[in-house]
Amino acid sequence: EVQLVESGGGLVQPGGSLRLSCAASGVTFGSYDMIWVRQAPGKGPEWVSVINSDGSVIIYADSVKGRFTISRDNAKNTVYLQMYSLKPEDTAVYYCAADRGMTVPTAIRAYDYWGQGTQVTVSS
Repeated sequence: EVQLVESGGGLVQPGGSLRLSCAASGVTFGSYDMIWVRQAPGKGPEWVSVINSDGSVIIYADSVKGRFTISRDNAKNTVYLQMYSLKPEDTAVYYCAADRGMTVPTAIRAYDYWGQGTQVTVSS
């Protein structure tokens, strides 16, 4: 059974930082592309960043480019999202998702495996 478990969310002031983690089990992690997706209250899901199976391809949404960094440690079966210079508009539930051989890596609905999400709130 594939399980993805996010952690690291919380309440942070504008301009602050957080690091999210997504730990995977039940998969050959190094074969999976990973995506971070967020959903703000009353809005649809928005992809944030993608990293392919070996970390050689990384994509960021324009809204987070230059502020967020995605990385993965295949030995630890974990993908990370380091978030800097957080803004109130970054407030959302953040999800990680996994799948293999994504031809369109930002196609959210094509990912088969999802975590339960972690809340990030940016507020003073």
